[in-house]
Amino acid sequence: MDSNYTAISKSSFVDLQIHDDIQNPLPQRKTHIKLLPLDDVERVTDPKIGNGQNFEEDDGDDDDDDFDIDDYPLVSKTKTSKGSGVHGAVFNLTTSIIGAGIMALPATMKVLGLVLGFVLIILMGILSEISVELLVRFSVLCKASSYGDVVRYALGKPSKVLSEICIIVNNAGVLVVYLIIIGDVMSGSLHHVGVLDQWLGNGFWDHRKVVVLVVVVVFLAPLCALDKIDSLSLTSAASVALAVVFVVVCFVVAFVKLVEGKIEAPRMTPDFGSKRAILDLLVVIPIMTNAYVCHFNVQPIYNELEGRTPQKMNRVGRITTVLCVVVYASTAVSGYLLFGKDTESDVLTNFDKDLGIRFSSALNYIVRIGYVLHLVLVFPVVHFSLRQTVDALVFEGSAPLSESRKRSLALTAVLLALIFFGSTMIPNIWTAFKFTGATTAVSLGFIFPSLIALRLGQRGECLSIGEKFLSWLMLILAIIVSIVGVIGNIYSLESSSE
Repeated sequence: MDSNYTAISKSSFVDLQIHDDIQNPLPQRKTHIKLLPLDDVERVTDPKIGNGQNFEEDDGDDDDDDFDIDDYPLVSKTKTSKGSGVHGAVFNLTTSIIGAGIMALPATMKVLGLVLGFVLIILMGILSEISVELLVRFSVLCKASSYGDVVRYALGKPSKVLSEICIIVNNAGVLVVYLIIIGDVMSGSLHHVGVLDQWLGNGFWDHRKVVVLVVVVVFLAPLCALDKIDSLSLTSAASVALAVVFVVVCFVVAFVKLVEGKIEAPRMTPDFGSKRAILDLLVVIPIMTNAYVCHFNVQPIYNELEGRTPQKMNRVGRITTVLCVVVYASTAVSGYLLFGKDTESDVLTNFDKDLGIRFSSALNYIVRIGYVLHLVLVFPVVHFSLRQTVDALVFEGSAPLSESRKRSLALTAVLLALIFFGSTMIPNIWTAFKFTGATTAVSLGFIFPSLIALRLGQRGECLSIGEKFLSWLMLILAIIVSIVGVIGNIYSLESSSE
């Protein structure tokens, strides 16, 4: 048997982590030992004593059993690592939500009409926030460190594997969409001129694959190599600011054109006049559902929240939801008002033409380049949970990824390469969003959180009548949306081929 022994100094101690939940064991990991000087150790207190809560059943054991080592991190943090504050957590969670989905919302408004589209943006935001709060509550109950852990605790290992596959497909699809948008904006597409072509003319420098590859290697790889999501708080804040700039410009331009009478009357209700319009309706709601999915990053953000409590995380979620609803509604309405029936699936591509107001050319560049920078800063946040999930699925039982720098860098390189190749094969963001929205996004955002709540409610955990009703409502609606969306996607592909 291979063994390595090292002498333990008298001024150090050994901290071992164990788990004794027999009924619902989490995946076993190797035990790791870290020696710390006695005079450099933080005093720890049991959080259950501080807040008076006890999430496990009293089995009559000694009082010492109430001190559960699972409540504490495996490697003790020094005093210089305090975690993320509420603002940093809000920026990271907001960045997880506001990404490429915002670009598809004006096109969904074109299909749904202003009234129904506006109502659905608010309704989806509220339901998403409820599902996040349920997820946080039961993650604390089972002391889960990831989305897959809480799914395993409630539904078993096969469901955990399925949830991890959903995260991988969803996040990889979203990151592919980011690269598609960057390529559309910088290099242009079939019907639109790119920024580089406008600046420098045609040449190898505006070749789509070359541009995307340079962005991946030069800008995205260094940010994706970071080990902690808290390290991305500043870039997340910058990305939110850039998204707000985009929204403000769209809103101001739409308002000016509305005052000048240069905007056509928008459609207020959905169009049922043709088979094509009905097919669009079937796939558009899953696309809108995809815009709010951030659940895969809830646990990492909560784990690094300073002085973390469920109440504090719920406050983070509510602030984030309000911010995202305002940004989404403003973008969807103003984008649709600006371009009307000509609104593209990626509204950024519409900003290559004259907007009909003063300084139109400058505003076009600000909007497009600003949002490309936003996507560059959002990309690492979504990639973080993708890398963590792939590691948990492929290297189950290995040391935490934060303790293996080589494995972390290798995973980052492989994932970036696969995402780059995916972006060269998928034609547009509408194709990617309508499939991930109808399957993985609906599952992660609504189906799994609802099943977790209902399952743990059956085990005797406190679940109010209102919470049970909302859980069943979200579950039923999510299943209907998923089935209808998949059927609509299939018919849409058949119609396109014909």
